[in-house]
Amino acid sequence: MTSSHFSTAAFGRLLSRVGWLKAGALLVLWLSLGAVAPAQAQYIIRGVVVDKDTQEPLPFVSIGVKNSTKGTASNVSGEFQLNVSQLPQTLVFSEIAHVRDTVRVTSTDQPLKIALATTAITLPEVKVGSYAYQLVDRAYRRMQRNYGQKYYGQAFYRQITRIDNAPTELQEVIWNVKTNPARIEGTAIAQGRFAGKQAAMNFSNFSLYTKSFGLFDPRADSTVSLALFSPNVVKNYHVELVRVLGDDSSGVAEINFETRPEVKKYKAEGTVWIDVDTYQIKRYKFTTPNFTTTLSNPSYKVDNSKLSIDMVFQDSDEPVAPLDHMQVNLTTDLVRPNMPKAAISVESFTFFYDTTQQPANVRYARVSANENDLQAIRSVKYDPEFWANNPVVQRTPVEDEVIQSFEKAGAFGTMVTKPAKPAQRR
Repeated sequence: MTSSHFSTAAFGRLLSRVGWLKAGALLVLWLSLGAVAPAQAQYIIRGVVVDKDTQEPLPFVSIGVKNSTKGTASNVSGEFQLNVSQLPQTLVFSEIAHVRDTVRVTSTDQPLKIALATTAITLPEVKVGSYAYQLVDRAYRRMQRNYGQKYYGQAFYRQITRIDNAPTELQEVIWNVKTNPARIEGTAIAQGRFAGKQAAMNFSNFSLYTKSFGLFDPRADSTVSLALFSPNVVKNYHVELVRVLGDDSSGVAEINFETRPEVKKYKAEGTVWIDVDTYQIKRYKFTTPNFTTTLSNPSYKVDNSKLSIDMVFQDSDEPVAPLDHMQVNLTTDLVRPNMPKAAISVESFTFFYDTTQQPANVRYARVSANENDLQAIRSVKYDPEFWANNPVVQRTPVEDEVIQSFEKAGAFGTMVTKPAKPAQRR
């Protein structure tokens, strides 16, 4: 078995330019912080969000309670669950390529089915290549001016590792989190749990990518920066305006980008969505083969790596917006002497919730080269009641095939032993 520890020094240099485990291993934690204690909700609103035309489920739709900071998002199957203390409630559903919808909920007797219409596509009047560069540059300068805006709240992080499609690691963590319009600035672990099986490879600090990646870094040398959002975008990138999503009054530009062939140190391609009126960045998604890791077994190596990061920002009328969710996924091949390649897949999802601009009485830590995710989870106490009744965790249940895989290996322990839920009031 080998472990993988990311080279933070190397990744740090990259960011300056572009921005566990034995069978039966399980630790779950609880830290009694009033700021993160789950609300004692009396009503559970459940439902699914689909595309109005195709009826296909829509993942990661933002779902908020109107005139409040409370909200959630649909999972990969378009399903959602939201606990509220009273009815009626007005919910706002928003997704970048669909028309925002507002629904008044008066009962939880039946699950909701929300069908969102596709946003009308407006052909841009300006089609020349410079328009896309202009939008990227103005979005960069907007983010640079507002980088000092701070947001405080919580974040739910889930990570699943698979080797040859078989789940080998599962990690769930609740962070207290401090962010700005471009990145996570610091975290403080509040709760966490872990299940794992003995495997050829494990990851000791994959959360590093979520905690470290950002669209802009004021400490970076802007003269050599390889980030898309930098003064060097024309020099380093091809950008192309694909379309503008919106109506007659506003729109969001969908822009594809890729590094130019002459850029040798870094390769990336992806898509960014920018509001054409406010220059607010709505979403940023990219993939890169630039993946750096250190393996505990020197005879092992990784090959054919692809790292993807997807950052989505909350719907807001302000000049900039806080993070809504992040996905960081890795695929690579583990190469071992005299053995077949093993296909490695690591998927992580982070959902930001209870976001506010009011500072919290929490000591946040910046990401460090010495971090170890499992050690962090071990550092706090496990409370199964928290995990059984936390609506943020419940809204994205672990896939059945993942649970079954760990159950067969006896590697779950108390992770799937849930106390009885309190009676639901209707």
